[in-house]
Amino acid sequence: MTRHALAAGLLAAFVGFASSFAVVLKGLTGMGASPAQAASGLMALSVAMGLCAIVLSLWRRMPISVAWSTPGAALLASSSVPEGGFPVAVGAFLTSGTLIVLAGAWRPLGRAVAAIPTSLANAMLAGVLLNLCLAPMRAIAAMPALAMPVVLVWAVVWRVRRLYAVPAAVAAMAGVLILHGGGGAPPQWFAEPVWVAPVWTLPATIGLALPLFLATMASQNIPGMAVLAANGYTPPAGPLFRVTGVFTLLAAPFGGHAVNLAAITAALCAGPDADPDPAKRYWAAVVAGGAYIAFGLLAGAATGLIAISPPLLIEAIAGLALLGSLGGALMGAMRDAEEREAALIAFLTTASGLTFFGIGGAFWGLLAGVAMRALTKWRIGLPAP
Repeated sequence: MTRHALAAGLLAAFVGFASSFAVVLKGLTGMGASPAQAASGLMALSVAMGLCAIVLSLWRRMPISVAWSTPGAALLASSSVPEGGFPVAVGAFLTSGTLIVLAGAWRPLGRAVAAIPTSLANAMLAGVLLNLCLAPMRAIAAMPALAMPVVLVWAVVWRVRRLYAVPAAVAAMAGVLILHGGGGAPPQWFAEPVWVAPVWTLPATIGLALPLFLATMASQNIPGMAVLAANGYTPPAGPLFRVTGVFTLLAAPFGGHAVNLAAITAALCAGPDADPDPAKRYWAAVVAGGAYIAFGLLAGAATGLIAISPPLLIEAIAGLALLGSLGGALMGAMRDAEEREAALIAFLTTASGLTFFGIGGAFWGLLAGVAMRALTKWRIGLPAP
């Protein structure tokens, strides 16, 4: 292992954890998790994705980075608490993990996921992210003394080095809370695993598990494979999907929603900065995996910071973390002029929070987009008058 790999791995883990743990905790608590269950979920995800990265990287001798599903967490945060509470959400996590395993093992399902129009998948994701990405502006209006310094720090650091912008905003939030008398030591540094007995319901399967599966595959696993390919690594996708799905199943009963291939942090471990020799870069992903495990054991401290923070300020941090994802999703949704109306319908339906039969807007948004796309294609095929 070289110092380059060590530095790249530690940086990838720090950026991956600090830039989106607030999104994960917001998503879990949005599903009805208690503080102890949310801390357990954060710990389970961190440990699972760390172990998964180590296993895959040593097995394939490639820098295969693993992460939690940030878009999936945003989906949870934008959804209402399912009837039956967090155990029902855990049942949906297990169903989603099973679908990921099947997508890697059964080619027809994998091909079906890949066949979903990119414009509609991006439109659904953008609709999921929109509400959280509005939170920074809402926080500035409601609590300017707390939110404005956080947003300013994020903007300045983003201008200098984008990777550090959200971690800097988290540090600024901690500083602002201390200055305003709302800080203090977190109640518990180390999280404890909390087993949650899963409960399965049809509305949660359709409204949570299916959108979570699609968001994880379309926004994490498939882009993760693309990042590896761009850096000269072409492992077979099926085994990687299966292994991440298995680790999702292991983390779910403790509150973890999804483990998947990394996209942004994957570039840190797979690029030339990780090691001049491409054959040795896998050590960077191994180091990142070990660091994720360490961060997971300290999940209690992260949860403690969230517990002493105003909820709207936490939403603002989550929104800042997701701005880049929202921009990319909107660009992908509107790129194809022929599918723009269908994508717009999918985006607006998802963002509206529409709920029928206990099934949330993400499913209905995708369904509406597919219907509008089919209607558009049918109209295009009609003979001219």
